[in-house]
Amino acid sequence: MCKVYAVASQKGGVAKTTTAINMGVDLARKGYKVLLVDADAQGSLTAGLGYSQPDSIEKTLANIMEMEVNEEPYEWDYGILHHPEGVDILPSNIELSGLEVSLVGVWSREKILSRYIEKMRNHYDVIILDSMPSLGLVTINVFAAADRIIIPVQAAYLSLKGLEQLIKTIGRVKKSLNPGVGIEGIVITMLDIRTNYARDIVKLLNSAYGDAVRIHKTMIPFSVRAAEATAEGVSIFMHDPKGKVALAYEDFTKEVFLNE
Repeated sequence: MCKVYAVASQKGGVAKTTTAINMGVDLARKGYKVLLVDADAQGSLTAGLGYSQPDSIEKTLANIMEMEVNEEPYEWDYGILHHPEGVDILPSNIELSGLEVSLVGVWSREKILSRYIEKMRNHYDVIILDSMPSLGLVTINVFAAADRIIIPVQAAYLSLKGLEQLIKTIGRVKKSLNPGVGIEGIVITMLDIRTNYARDIVKLLNSAYGDAVRIHKTMIPFSVRAAEATAEGVSIFMHDPKGKVALAYEDFTKEVFLNE
């Protein structure tokens, strides 16, 4: 039974892509067959796994979705890249922005990505979709294709501002497009628990959303080592395997899977 997770946030800079990468690599280390799908036109996940020029990649998610729209055949592994740390990647680049515009007039435009994901369920144990930091049509496609949605939230006030709208949008997708989708939970990222400000934000998050949405016990600490890993095109498990961020992501992945 393949599980499809989306990692979503309306705000950039909250370790959304870092969470997708490290969750995927940790699962691959444990023997799962994992596909990471970069559904962000910035290509952050693609670049974060070592493909530093995503705009030069010829086969991407945009091509897949275009072929789905036109009902063109393609091999199941079309465009997939194999990372040395054991995960497969479907890359993305700026072409995805152009595709989003062209989808506006397409019949059943919110379900284009779902068609692809349903085919890929036969080949993977886990699929993780890294979405855009927005609520555009491609992100709606991501929610329509996912089983569970993980929401990274930085321990900062601005990171909380778009959370209510994101949760409402997921609810609308569940009602009209994908009855099976649900919020896996909120994971607090880039946390410096030593500061009163961060502790206050954690309390605020729990009081505002704790009754409605699961807030994961595991919190991801702030560390420059995580940014260094992304710049090197590897996971935190390769860059700093015994560090606090690697241990936190390992605990977080366990927490997610114990909930299944």
